[in-house]
Amino acid sequence: MSTEVIVPTLGESISEATLGQWLKQPGEAVAADEPIASLETDKVAVEVTAPVAGVMGAHVVSEGATVNVGAVIGSIEGGSGAAAAPAAPVAAASAPVAPAVAAEDAGDLTLSPSVRRLVLEHGLDPTKIKGTGKDGRLTKDDVMAAVSAGTATVKAEAAPVVAASAPVVASAASARAEERVRMTRLRQTVAKRLKEAQNTAAMLTTFNDVDMTAVMEARTKYKDLFEKKHGVRLGFMGFFTKAVCMALKDIPAVNASIEGDEIVYRNYADVSVAVSAPNGLVVPVIRDAQDMSVADIERTIGDFGKRAKDGTLTMDDMKGGTFTISNGGVFGSLMSTPIINPPQSAVLGLHRIEDRPVVRDGQIVVRPMMYLALSYDHRLIDGREAVTFLVAVKNAIEDPTRLLIDL
Repeated sequence: MSTEVIVPTLGESISEATLGQWLKQPGEAVAADEPIASLETDKVAVEVTAPVAGVMGAHVVSEGATVNVGAVIGSIEGGSGAAAAPAAPVAAASAPVAPAVAAEDAGDLTLSPSVRRLVLEHGLDPTKIKGTGKDGRLTKDDVMAAVSAGTATVKAEAAPVVAASAPVVASAASARAEERVRMTRLRQTVAKRLKEAQNTAAMLTTFNDVDMTAVMEARTKYKDLFEKKHGVRLGFMGFFTKAVCMALKDIPAVNASIEGDEIVYRNYADVSVAVSAPNGLVVPVIRDAQDMSVADIERTIGDFGKRAKDGTLTMDDMKGGTFTISNGGVFGSLMSTPIINPPQSAVLGLHRIEDRPVVRDGQIVVRPMMYLALSYDHRLIDGREAVTFLVAVKNAIEDPTRLLIDL
C-alpha cells in the first residue's frame, strides 16, 4: 500500500516553496511524523513529516525544485525498509580525496549537503561530533567547532588509495576550486527585498556613539540575580529594545510606514530582531514590545535564538514588525549602514563595544563605546526626527534609570 507525501500548508500568502533537502532516501525505514524532507520558503525552513510509518518510496521531486502547496513530492510504502541508506554519491564525488571513513560515517547520519561537504573536506568522523541542531542533528557550527578543536579527525591510514596515488593532482585541484550552489529561496527573497528597499526608499543613515559604561556596570552587578529570578541571561538587547520603544513613542514617524499616499502611524511597537540561523539571518518579531519588561524581552529573544538554531521558527514569528534592531556587533562589526526592511521605515544598527578615549569633564578618559547607526526613509522621516530619535536611545542607554521612570 502506498501513501502520498504532499506539500503541507505553508502559511498565509505562501503558495510555493523549494525542496531544499530529502532527509530520507528510498528504501529507508520511516516512522510516522518523522521528518523526511525540508522545504525552503521565503522566510523559514519547513519540515515535511511522514504521514504514516513504512518505507520511503520514490522521490517524485528532486532537491532544488519549486513545489506548490498540495503537490505530491514522494510516497511512503508498506514494509520495514533498511536502517540507513548509503552515502549520497554526489557528495562523495565532490570530495574524492576525503577519507573514506568520513564518507561512510556521514552516510549513517542525516546530514544536510553543506554539513556533509564540510565533514568530507576536513576528514572528520561525524559520529564523534555532538549535534546541537534539532533532534541532535549536526550543524555547520558544530563541524567547524570540531575542526577548531582538532577533534573527530579520521586517522590518516583510513585515507583511500586514490589520495595517495595522485597527491599532486589533488593539491592543484584544491588550490583553484570553484563551486556553484543554488541560492536558497530565503537568500533569493532577502536579495530581492533589500534591493527593492534601495530602489524605493530615499534611504539615509545617521550615526552617533554611546557610552556603554552604565549598562555594563548594571549588567555585571545584577546578571546573576537576574538569571536566577527570570531563568534567562541579562544581555544588552533588552536595554536597547526598551530604549527604542521609548524613543518610538516620542518620535512616532520612525515607527510609521508609507502605504500608497497615506502614512500609517502606530501606537504599538512590534520590534523585529535579527537572529542568526543555520541557513542565514532571520528576523522574528517581538510583539507589543512597548508593554514588555527587560526580562520579558530577553526571554523572548532567547527563545527566538533557540528556535532559529533548531529550525522551528514559524511564519507567524516573522510576520509584521514596525521597526528593526540589527546587532552586527556580535560578529565584530565596528560600523555599518543597515538597510531598511520594507515596509518599515527605519532600522537601528548596533556594533561592537571597544574601549576608546573620550573627554569627560575636561579630562581624557577611556570608556567602552559603541557606534549606533539609524538608517531611515527620508520620504517619511526628516533628519531632525532621525537625530532626535538616536539621541533619545543614546541618553537612555547612558542613563538606564530613564528606562525605569519613562524619561
